Amino acid sequence: MCAITGIINLTKNPVDRKILWDMTDALAHRGPDGRGIYIDHYLGLGHRRLAIIDLSDAASQPMRSADKNFVVSYNGEIYNFCALRSQLKHRYDFRSRSDTEVVVNAFAAWGVNALKKFNGMFALALWDKRSRTLTLARDRYGIKPLYYWRNEKVFIFASEIKAFLKHPEFKAVVDREALLEYFTFQNNFTDKTLFNGVKLLPAGSFLQVSLKEGAAINAHCYWDFCFKEEKSLKNNNEYYEELDRLFKRAVKRQLVGDVEVGSFLSGGIDSGSIVAAASHYQPGLKTFCVGFDLSSASGLELSFDERKKAERLSYLYQTEHYEMVLKSGDMKRCLPRLIWSLEDLRLGQSYPNFYAAKIASRFVKVCLSGIGGDELFAGYPWRYYRTIHSKNFTHYIEEYYRYWQRLVPNKIIRNLFSPVWDSVKHVWTQDIFKNVFPPRMSLPRTAEDYINHSLYFEGKTFLNGLFIVEDKLSMANSMEVRVPFFDNDLVDFAMKIPVKLKLKNIKKVLSIDEDELAKREKYFARMRDGKIILRKVFGKYVDDSIIKQYKQGFSGPDASWFRGESIEYVKTLLLSRKANIYDYFDYRTVQSLIAEHLGGKFNRRLFIWSLLCFEWWLKIFISGKAQEKL
Repeated sequence: MCAITGIINLTKNPVDRKILWDMTDALAHRGPDGRGIYIDHYLGLGHRRLAIIDLSDAASQPMRSADKNFVVSYNGEIYNFCALRSQLKHRYDFRSRSDTEVVVNAFAAWGVNALKKFNGMFALALWDKRSRTLTLARDRYGIKPLYYWRNEKVFIFASEIKAFLKHPEFKAVVDREALLEYFTFQNNFTDKTLFNGVKLLPAGSFLQVSLKEGAAINAHCYWDFCFKEEKSLKNNNEYYEELDRLFKRAVKRQLVGDVEVGSFLSGGIDSGSIVAAASHYQPGLKTFCVGFDLSSASGLELSFDERKKAERLSYLYQTEHYEMVLKSGDMKRCLPRLIWSLEDLRLGQSYPNFYAAKIASRFVKVCLSGIGGDELFAGYPWRYYRTIHSKNFTHYIEEYYRYWQRLVPNKIIRNLFSPVWDSVKHVWTQDIFKNVFPPRMSLPRTAEDYINHSLYFEGKTFLNGLFIVEDKLSMANSMEVRVPFFDNDLVDFAMKIPVKLKLKNIKKVLSIDEDELAKREKYFARMRDGKIILRKVFGKYVDDSIIKQYKQGFSGPDASWFRGESIEYVKTLLLSRKANIYDYFDYRTVQSLIAEHLGGKFNRRLFIWSLLCFEWWLKIFISGKAQEKL
């Protein structure tokens, strides 16, 4: 796992070596084991290395193909690289044991069609010297990020946006349209980021910059999710057996490497099953868990500490287990560093992820994660069920859009954004929501169709945010995270599984709001629903108490902490009229929304978290006043 960056001077002036080195070294945390650059007149590639496969200098980057025409700067792991190498060895002499050399020679042999052959996670930059074309590409699912920015003089790209701060042409400015999008969805569904002009290359896509065609930029999608039932197997048992086989193979594939691999262990089905499979292939597996001090928590939040479940699984599979307990003050302590690391704000309270990566990185360079079980196998039934009785696709969009306004509903948006409303009033976030679904998708007709549409939507949006958070916060600690659920064969199979094997109570719908207290207990008390096939298959590996538990997200008791132990921090940072956020938000509206939370009228923990993050983001990236403290 590594960091990549690069420059194309559109003026065709030579690349400045110092600027390229500065951009590369800005990402040193992603690759402390080595550094390198490559310059071809007006094109420059930079690389920082985290050595995992083939630790020798032979695997250093940027790396040239055997025919010397292609040069790659690559971040990722291709788990089927040995099989691909066997297909290529009759054409090329390999000098290393690395997957990087397979990647660059695969492009030499097959061009961009090589992307369809890769089973893994990656972001890469490939320079074709002969055609004077730069290709940027991301893996199918968007596990590894890749950003780009251009003006009339330069095109730059990197694994993280902070590399752009080292280029004299780039200046950090707030993208107000992206800000409106973020404070609607707590995510960005387009390719925009909060940095004006900075775009995130979509998952499953490649982008080419041709210098022979006047720096024309062409983006292409080479893969997309397709949740569609196919009756390829005869009965339920065949589905169970095939899932079991593919899952174990996926975990085994992702244990590849020349360094030790550990695993997160939260106590849930997904991470528990990964640990069960991995410990079979790697005895003495190191596992890591983060828990929470619940002395001031109440209600639903009393179940947020999963350490006992994790300890039980550790005992069953004889892992070497480490854990950390977080208190309310830990959020305050890590927030500036977390925002500097995350830069591209996404989703909910992510400071537990930051600490989980921090403790794991003390012992291993690679860690397995259970991300993806919910998104592939329908782990959030209360989300999908609200739309299965939609009258048509338009009605479905209206219902689902209302649900996904995670931070601020439409009726409040105008008041909240009143200081900058004239610059964002043309943005229709419902259209942004609808445009997640490509025109080629068939219109839903049955309840199962609507659920598969929802799984597609979450794979394109919510999952994308999860991957960005996991990548940035793990790499901030110089550690690679792998996600076994996103093995190509496993994903292809999971998308075809009938909905009835994922959800069993389609006809019995209980409408639950995302922020409603005890929503998970209500669903599981009446339905015991979600990820049915996973529960069935993994019952042979994990404790019965784990299989039957309700869905638990990885979150601290922040609703209580924001009303109690963290209340002064919230007030100091957000209720001062001098706060940076009030250049964009209306003070009275923010004050009113926070007061509703503090008074117990509404659970606005996600909104408060996003305000805290945005305030620190402005301090760090726009005013620059906080950078010296990082």
